[in-house]
Amino acid sequence: MTEPSGNADQARVDRRVLRTREALRNALLALLVERGWDDIDIQGLCERANIGRSTFYLHFPNKEALLKGSFGDLRSALREQAQSLGAAQAGSLAFVGALINHVHEQQQVFRAMLGRRSGHFVQDRFRELLVEMVSEERLLGDRRSWKTQASAHYLGGALFQLLVWWLESNRPQKPSEIEALFLGLSQPLFRP
Repeated sequence: MTEPSGNADQARVDRRVLRTREALRNALLALLVERGWDDIDIQGLCERANIGRSTFYLHFPNKEALLKGSFGDLRSALREQAQSLGAAQAGSLAFVGALINHVHEQQQVFRAMLGRRSGHFVQDRFRELLVEMVSEERLLGDRRSWKTQASAHYLGGALFQLLVWWLESNRPQKPSEIEALFLGLSQPLFRP
């Protein structure tokens, strides 16, 4: 049975959109490592991704939106990985293990993102991502209370700083050791 022409055209467009966005995300990560955030421009992104400027602007208004979209993709991938492992219980910080493993596998990229050359914009967006993901967990108290919100910021900031320390240290801790440390320190803030 054949697909109606409209569905086939839509699937082809969707694949092209996905390929373009993936090429841009890969270009962004490569340029972050090579140049640092402040030295990345739209022209450089387009050249690295092998697309035209008008194509870039069809997808993103600026490099900041590209970065936010890339972090959104990371968030989705971490949640999917946690769910596929059956670890997605509320209050378990299931995404942390997947994140730490990803950081370990992509050390060069994360050193560039979280290090001195990344700029505050990149670090602030990554910290926001961590706080949002922690906020989705079952922290003690009402989600809208200031204490619960403060706890989410505390844990997100602590995870950010732990990752920065780990990437900058010369100590060979395994991802599982970093995960166990963070989860152990975090447990008092979660409901049983």
